[in-house]
This record gives sequence, structure tokens and C-alpha cells, in this order.
Amino acid sequence: MFDKILIANRGEIACRIMATARRMGVATVAVYSDADAGARHVRQADAARRIGPAPARDSYLRADALVEAALASGAQAVHPGYGFLSENAAFAEACERAGLVFIGPPAGAIRAMGSKSAAKALMERAGVPLTPGYHGDDQDPALLAREAARIGYPVLIKASAGGGGKGMRRVDRAEDFDAALAACKREAVGAFGDDRMLVERYVLRPRHIEIQVFGDRHGNMVHLLERDCSVQRRHQKVLEEAPAPGMTAARREAMGRAAIDAARAVGYVGAGTVEFIVDPGGAFYFMEMNTRLQVEHPVTEMITGLDLVEWQLRVASGEPLPRDRRPTAPSGHALEARLYAEDPHQGFLPAAGRLRRFVPPPAAPWLRLDAGVDEGDTISSHYDPMIAKLVVHGADRREALARMRQALSACRIVGLPTNLAFLSRLVATPWFEQADLDTGLIEREHDRLFGPDEPPPREAWLLAALAEMRHVAGTTPAGSPWRADGWRLNGDAATAFLFACGGYRREVSVKPGPGGMIAVLDGSTVSVCVRGEDPRLEAALPDRTLRADVYRDGAHRIVYCDGSAWTFTRVDPLLAWKQGADTGGALTAPMPGRMAAHLVPPGARVTAGTPLLVLEAMKMEHTIGAPSDGRVKAFRFAVGDAVNDGDELVDFET
Repeated sequence: MFDKILIANRGEIACRIMATARRMGVATVAVYSDADAGARHVRQADAARRIGPAPARDSYLRADALVEAALASGAQAVHPGYGFLSENAAFAEACERAGLVFIGPPAGAIRAMGSKSAAKALMERAGVPLTPGYHGDDQDPALLAREAARIGYPVLIKASAGGGGKGMRRVDRAEDFDAALAACKREAVGAFGDDRMLVERYVLRPRHIEIQVFGDRHGNMVHLLERDCSVQRRHQKVLEEAPAPGMTAARREAMGRAAIDAARAVGYVGAGTVEFIVDPGGAFYFMEMNTRLQVEHPVTEMITGLDLVEWQLRVASGEPLPRDRRPTAPSGHALEARLYAEDPHQGFLPAAGRLRRFVPPPAAPWLRLDAGVDEGDTISSHYDPMIAKLVVHGADRREALARMRQALSACRIVGLPTNLAFLSRLVATPWFEQADLDTGLIEREHDRLFGPDEPPPREAWLLAALAEMRHVAGTTPAGSPWRADGWRLNGDAATAFLFACGGYRREVSVKPGPGGMIAVLDGSTVSVCVRGEDPRLEAALPDRTLRADVYRDGAHRIVYCDGSAWTFTRVDPLLAWKQGADTGGALTAPMPGRMAAHLVPPGARVTAGTPLLVLEAMKMEHTIGAPSDGRVKAFRFAVGDAVNDGDELVDFET
């Protein structure tokens, strides 16, 4: 076994690897960029080394810097985690040339599976079922368009060297093909440095089921059951579970055999995942093989009792797979939810900023939290915006689902937009509860998941105002004439608080009363006794007691109560005219990034919603459209220019 390993990654996967290594008595060396100098994975490592500036291309994607850091630290092996260089054959070879063990498959296996088109040809020879499509070397756009027509719409364009949903588009009509192809090529070049594409039939209502495989250097190969990863947005997974609902023993055996055949075809060693598309009739087709550990590996660990990172370390050090610990059937059911800093109502636009409060659910034997950040840390615009993974286990799917709902409702995140509320709605929908799963569910259930916001209940407005009154009273010196609960000469001591939430506004008046406070909302008066220490608030009403956590974040007040959360904005009545003022026709960048493309010429007259430009940020493309009918006077940034959060992108004349 190794004495010391370098982890060539960051975030929650680096922390996850460190936990296993520490348990095994293996020292760890972290690497960090200038943006990560104080990150959680750096704080937890035994040692850490700087590898470059914040952009990934200058740090985490620099094989030479990573190898140099490993050698300088005295590490014997390098664990690539996932993402970055984890599936880069040249990096695996660079480690081997330097005398370092690459904790992953041989470079030849990575290279064989690294090109989706080459992998498809290899799988065809190995007898693994394939989705009909074009996987050839000729990349002429006209040829690809003809192949799409031959396959029949809808089709899926995919980057040959890609993964994680980057460089991927579904196309439903021939007239949309050229634009989608161009977008995929731009995104693929930015993410992988390779714009080669393949085109496949888009299977309607498919499920995404993957098989975890593991091989050692002694010729042993096993599969460790399956995971269902069908719930996705933008071709990226949101919720994963194991085992796959409705999986029969016969289908598990057939898919497991096909996955092992795929892995053996490339001489695979270590942890890998063979991903399949499964149609409604149960037929399955090879999609790709991820030659690394997957983000969703914890659900497999939960139903098997195995530590896949430990298996990786042991196999990489030359040990055989343990014969007595190979599961033949799942133990219970596990679910994983990915918590991201992103805005689901803005097309899941990634967010960056400081995590002002992060309160995970209380510890429980059935709960696992894999986090890459702590409260007070910053989510950088340079990397994936994942905050943590919540993983739960139950005796069956019903119990696991109830525990996931409980865990999500107990989580508190303040400081930047997240998908927490979206996940809570997602796991509460009837189709998810009934395991009616396919990759188009989020899009198909859009109205249910993204419908117009209902106004917050009366109790939520009251809680926001009561918390505000407590804060104002607690931060004003006793005896001050400005105390909110102070005496007034010939006047009412009531303080009016104006809040906005979504498209709704309410004023709540609060004043001292016998044994507590008196609040007035919409002409209705209620006496309240307030208890608890910030952020906890207990409001005893005449007929019941409300319990909530209320957090302050600038002008925002976030109220968590009864499993729901509302964000209220404190409105200053004297500035209300300014807070609601028209900002004019300028379009601003929602986050730092790079101008990827102009989609219309300067001077063009456009209608509301017309795509104007493409901004590349956090390894994804974001199309920004016209806010109204008008004319594009000029673009303020050229293609390739860096853009900061809030920069005006377009001179737009309404």
C-alpha cells in the first residue's frame, strides 16, 4: 500500500478521497490554484502544493504542474478524482513516465473510451448493443446533417471527446441542426479541446442506467450492480439512485454481462462505469464508458457496504479484488441529491459567491454528506458550482425517499442562489414518488416545477417581520429614542416593515404588546409571544406556535418553516421608487465568463427573446436573449473577451 498519494483534484471528491486514505493510514497531498488556497480540501490534507492561477487551464489541467507537485511532495501515486484530467490518457502516461502510479485504468483503456465514436466501433466488435447513429471520422457539417436526416429526428449531437452534458444538444428539426452543431462544437472545444461530433437517434423517454464495474491487474472483473441516473437537467444528473427501480434480475444480469464485456474489450483496470440508454420496452444500448470514479458512486457504496476508493487504492497498489465481498443483490435503497449554487428559474445558471451560511441536516446513521465547502467558503466562478451531495439510505425506496425529503427540508443555505428548493419540489412530485423515470422528466414537468410562484402564506410574512423587529430591537441601545419597541409621545410605537417576495408585496406593522408583540397584516391583528435565539424563532400565536429559522443576507430575509423556504426582500419605502425603477435597455452579464459568440450583427432589429449572444461560464454555454423588441446598437465585448459579473454586454435600444 502507498505511504502518500497526491490528489489531482479539488472540492468534495478530494475531501472524499482524503477520508478513505486517512482511514487506511495513507498520507494525502492536496493541490490548489490561487482561487483555492483556503479551500476545504486544502485545509483537510496532510500537505498542499500550489499548481497555478485560478483558471483550470493554468492549474488543474496542467499535467506537468501536477506531476511536479507529486514528485516534490514525495507521493508514490496520483488519484485524479473525476473531471479535469481524470480521463486524460496523456496525463496517465506522464505519471507513469515519472514513476508515479496513476490510480485509474491504463492509458490505453482511457484512450480507447475517450473518443465516443471510436468507443462505439470497439463496442460493436465486442457485441455490446449500440444506439443507431453516425460515429465516423468525416466531420463535414453537410455530411453530419445528411446523417441526421437518415437517422431520423429527433437526434442527439454529442461531443466525441466529451462528457458531463457539455457539447451536447437534442435537435428536433432539420432547420435547427446547423445552429445546434455550431454550438456543440464551440462548447466542446472550450471544454475538451476537440470539436469532433457524433450523431445518434434520440431515444424517446429513455432511462439512463449505468453499471459500476471494477477490474484488477490479475484479470478479475466484476460489476457492482446498477444506478439509475435518469433525472437530469441540461444533460447533467440531478438525482441518482441505486438500485434502479423496476430492475429485474434477468435484466441486471444482461446489462452487467454487457458492461463487463465492454470493460474487458479495453483491458480495463480499476473503477469504471458503463452507461446505457434504456428504452421504454427494456432494450438497452451502450452510451459511453466513464473511465473514472463517478460523482454518484456513493449510492453504490450505500447499497453494497463497500468503499470504492479503498478498492481503487488497493487495486492500484497491485492487490486483487476481494472475492468474498462481491455483492450479488442490493441491500436496501439509496438516493443522492446534488446541491448546486445555481438558479433553476434562470435555466440553472451557475452562481458564484460566498456561502454565508451552510447548515447541513443533523447527522444520522442513514445520512451521508459529501461536501467540498464549509460555511464561509467561496463558490468560485472558475469551477463546477457543486456545494455538496446529500446521500440517504433506507430499507426500501419508500423509506429512502422519505429520508431524502427530511434531509432536504433540514438543510439551510444562505448567500447565493441554490437548487435546494427545486430539489425539494422534485422529490415531492408524484412521478418521482412512483418511479416513473426518464431523462426528459424535468422538461416535461416544467410547469409543475417552475410554475408561477404562489404567494407566501400569511405566517411567512409574519415570521419575517417578527424576526426583523427582534433584530432591530436587539441592535439598538436601551434608552435610545430609535428603539423599535420604545415609548412614543402621543404616538403609536408600531414599526412598519415592507417586504417583497416574488411579485408580491406586503406591509406588516409590529409594536410591543402585553407579554410580547402585536402584529398587523392586511388589517388583521394578532398577538404574538416571541422566543428563541437568532436564527431560531418561535412565535406563539393564540391558536398555535410557529417555529422557523430566519437568516439575514443583505436586504434579504430567508425564512425556513415547515419544510419550505421563502426569500423576502426588505424594501425601504423612501427608496421604493428607485428599487422598482426601469434599468433601461442594457443587458448585463449574470456571472463572470467569456464572450463566446455574437448571434446577430450590430444594428439588427430583433423581437423579445431573440438570442443575441453566447456567454461561456463554468464550462457551459449560456445564451442571452433580447429583453424586448428593439435594436442591437453595439456589442461591448468582442468574441473571446473576458467578462465580469454585472458588465454591460450590449447597447440595446428598445
